[in-house]
Amino acid sequence: MAYAGIPAYILGILILIIVMMVHGFSILQIAKRYEVKSYLYLFEKKYKQVILIFYLAVLILLLLHIFEIFIWGLCLYALHLVPRLSEGILFSGSTYTAMGFMNNILPNGWEMLAIIIALSGMFAFAWTASVMISMTKNFRQAYARMHMESLNLAREVIDRFE
Repeated sequence: MAYAGIPAYILGILILIIVMMVHGFSILQIAKRYEVKSYLYLFEKKYKQVILIFYLAVLILLLLHIFEIFIWGLCLYALHLVPRLSEGILFSGSTYTAMGFMNNILPNGWEMLAIIIALSGMFAFAWTASVMISMTKNFRQAYARMHMESLNLAREVIDRFE
């Protein structure tokens, strides 16, 4: 007898690949643009702009996760696994964040999707955290230099700080 959950595995893995490709492409673009802009702003001694684009990049990363939750929710709804799009999004958000505040609402044979959604969220959050950690180098440098300027330290002292 064939296992009834096989469609859940196949579709879940396909959606997982799509979500991770969206995530990977997006964070690569965000990180690349942040790195280039922040280096230019540091070179030009525009420290407030470095700080501004850091927070903007973090906000965009947050919105990326929300978008990925919407992708999962839309897929659940499109596959007729949930009766309403809002339920699909709420369930996906609960599962993606591994908060688990919602009971499993998926039909029999589709429960594995919850684990796949959670796996995608955990992996995406870890990937995002690693990108954010790499972004903090220029942010910290700009913040420290801006603080040094507010203390009226000599320019040669500020310029030597890395």
